[in-house]
Amino acid sequence: MRVLIVDDEAPARAAIRKMLRSHTHVEIAGDFEGGAEAIRSIASLAPDVVFLDVQMPEVDGFAVLEAASGGPMPYVVFVTAYDRYAVRAFEVQAVDYLLKPFDRERFDAMMERVRERLRVRDWETRLAALCCQNGAAPVERFFVRECGRVLLLCASDVDWIEAQGNYVNLHIAGQTHLFRESLASLEARLDPRRFRRIHRSAIVNLSAIREFRPRFRGEYEVLLQRGELLKLSRRFRGNMENAALGGL
Repeated sequence: MRVLIVDDEAPARAAIRKMLRSHTHVEIAGDFEGGAEAIRSIASLAPDVVFLDVQMPEVDGFAVLEAASGGPMPYVVFVTAYDRYAVRAFEVQAVDYLLKPFDRERFDAMMERVRERLRVRDWETRLAALCCQNGAAPVERFFVRECGRVLLLCASDVDWIEAQGNYVNLHIAGQTHLFRESLASLEARLDPRRFRRIHRSAIVNLSAIREFRPRFRGEYEVLLQRGELLKLSRRFRGNMENAALGGL
C-alpha cells in the first residue's frame, strides 16, 4: 500500500507516520505540508491512499481532489480537527474521516476499511482482465465501477462516447457512465465497423445515427436516434465516408 500524507501541521504528519509503523506492507511515498505539492505528487507517485487534511493554506483538501481528478484517483482519508466537513467528504467518496485527535483503535479501524477497499479494487481489476481476455479483439463490453456496483455494459448499447480528460463518458439510453480510458486509446480498441470518430471529443455508434444535417465549411450535425445532436467536424468527415454512409 503506497500512501501520501498531506497536512500543514508537522506533528499531525508525524502522528500518522508513527501509527503506520505497526501496519505491514505500507510504503510512505511522501509527506507534504501543502496542497500544491500533493496535486503534483498524486499524479507522479500514484499512491493507493492519501491521508489529506482539509484546511491548509492556499489549496485546501477538496481543491486538491478537484485538481487531481483528471487521472486515476487514490482512496482518500480526510484527517482534520473539524467535523463540519464530514458530509462533503463522503460526497466526494472519501473512505474515512478521522477527527483529530484520534487514538490507535480508531486509526486501525480506518486502516482495515482501506484494506478492504483495496481488496475489492484488486478483485475488480482481475474481473476486468477476465472480461477483456480476448486480447486484440474489439471491445465488446465495458467494465464500469459506479456507486459501489460493478457494471458490465455491452458496447453495442453505447450510443456515443464523449472525451472527459483522461476518461470518457459512455452515453447509453440517456444515461452517462464514466469509464477510465482516454478517447484516443479507446478508439484503437473499438470495432471500426460499429464505431467511428466524428470529432476530437466524440465517437459515435453508427447504428445510433438517424440523420446528417449539413452546416457550413464541410461540417455536419449528427442527429442520433434518441435526439442527441453531435458535431461531425470536417477533420473526421472521411471516417463517415469510409464507413460507406455515402453522400457527405
